Amino acid sequence: MTMNIGILTISDRGARGEYEDRSGPLIAEILHTHTPWPITHQAVIPDDFATIVETLTRWCNEGVNLLLTSGGTGFAPRDVTPEATKRVIERETPGIVEALRAESLQITRHAMLSRAVAGIRGQTLIINLPGSPKAARENLEVLLPVLPHALELLTDAPGTESSHRLV
Repeated sequence: MTMNIGILTISDRGARGEYEDRSGPLIAEILHTHTPWPITHQAVIPDDFATIVETLTRWCNEGVNLLLTSGGTGFAPRDVTPEATKRVIERETPGIVEALRAESLQITRHAMLSRAVAGIRGQTLIINLPGSPKAARENLEVLLPVLPHALELLTDAPGTESSHRLV
C-alpha cells in the first residue's frame, strides 16, 4: 500500500520569501532516499495558528498518511506549531517525541527546549520536527526504523512494513 507523505515547513520568514527553506527539501530528500512513498504535499506557511490548523486538517482530509512539520516548536512567542498540532490530533503519541528528545539530548542540551508534539488524526500520523536542518535530519534518523510499522498499524495495511523496509 502506498503511504502519502506531507512536509510542512512553518516559518514566517520562509513564507515571506526572506529565508530559503532548507529543512523541508532536506526532509524530502531523506524520505525519497529511504522510503518508497511519494511526497504528495509540501509547502511553507507562516507561524500562524489558524493557518497551521487549517493546513494540517486539510492535508489529513486529503489522504496524507505521514505529515511531518518543521519549525515553530521552540520558545519564541510565534512558535505555535505544537498548540496547532494539538488542536488537530485526536490521539497523542508521546513515545515518539520522548524518543526524539532523548536521542537529541545526547547531542545537545538544547533539545530539552523542544516543545514538539506527535499524534494521530484519522489515518494520519503528524510529527513536529525541529526547524534546523541538522536537527531535522537527526530526528529522522530516529524515526525511519519505526515509520513502516507505525503506518501499517495506523492504516491497517498488513504487510506494509515487511514489504517496504526503510534503510
